[in-house]
Amino acid sequence: MATVLERDEAKVEGKAIRPISADSHVTEPPNAYIDYIDPKYRDRAPRVRRDPERGDFYDIDGLRGGIGLGTFAAAGKTPSEVKKDGTFEGLHRSGWDPKLRLADQDLDGVYAEVIYPSVGMVLCGHEDVEYKHACMMAYNRWIADYASVAPERLLVSGQTAMRDVAESIKDLEDCKAAGMKTVMLPLYPCTEFDYDDPRWDPFWQASVDLDIPPSFHISAGGNKKDKAGNFIAGRGPSLGVWIGVIRSVQDIAGMLIFSGVFDRVPGLKIAMVEGDAGWLPHMMYRMDHAYNHHRFWMKGKELQKMPSDYWLDHFKLTFQDDKTAWQAVGAGLLDARLLMWANDFPHTDATWPKSMAVLTDHTKGVTFEDRKMVLEQNVTDFYKIKLPA
Repeated sequence: MATVLERDEAKVEGKAIRPISADSHVTEPPNAYIDYIDPKYRDRAPRVRRDPERGDFYDIDGLRGGIGLGTFAAAGKTPSEVKKDGTFEGLHRSGWDPKLRLADQDLDGVYAEVIYPSVGMVLCGHEDVEYKHACMMAYNRWIADYASVAPERLLVSGQTAMRDVAESIKDLEDCKAAGMKTVMLPLYPCTEFDYDDPRWDPFWQASVDLDIPPSFHISAGGNKKDKAGNFIAGRGPSLGVWIGVIRSVQDIAGMLIFSGVFDRVPGLKIAMVEGDAGWLPHMMYRMDHAYNHHRFWMKGKELQKMPSDYWLDHFKLTFQDDKTAWQAVGAGLLDARLLMWANDFPHTDATWPKSMAVLTDHTKGVTFEDRKMVLEQNVTDFYKIKLPA
């Protein structure tokens, strides 16, 4: 079966697609925090411990039960093989070995990846804000070393705790200086005011001036889990609650649009990561409907544009196994310029190592130009990446 690349290379000379995953992850190794953290936090630094029954887990001060490692690196396993717990020996070594990472990229048919943390996502919800900040700074130091092996293919995200506006701007500056392409923000800031508050506007403007678009990743501190890592919110089984994780990025987008953040900071660009995309046509319609029918009695803010118009100018959405998104593009319901594809390696939702076969199936009926846009061009444009000729 021809892959998504092979199908068009013969017909469109010089226009072959070089897929870039806009959302992949690392598995932070045992030394990532211990060796890189501020020395005064070293005794409390996140570390790997072994339990005779559950195997290895990340022990994090203040997080009861720690974090099982099994789902962090389950790419390529069948659903029945995925377990919550595991050992480091059983994980994909490329999660922390950058040289092996390039081989796994080649195996999956991707040219490069925008890489996010794993343990760092859980740390986004830590209640001790100083400890959280120290851990994130340690991660930024470690991931900069990881990416230095092949910076043209390992396109990494930094972190910031968002506990103070001035400090968060400094974190942006440091991440930019380190060559990072984005900074992953916790779903909730540490301040008493939320992201739509004008007090955050200098941070948003700094991201524009530095040309480093921030990103919001599902589950980055907003999972609604207890300290043992179990879902506690929602109705019914955990599977039903898990479906709702995409609400986090939807809610943030709605908050930023309806509160007028983009009118105040018109150059702001944001990536919404791993929240799928097939839902967007309906949400755009629904936001316009709400604005037209309800903004007066609900005392909504008067916007310069219709809510749906802000999406194309300010957002990119990443998705992996979302055939509906491709179908919406093919049907003309969803603008391909909004989307960036991802393989989510090495997490449980990963399409690795069969991403090209999945894309061949999912992109039937989608033009070559739109496929190239979603798989390559949007990522290179958004993050200002120059691929070799």
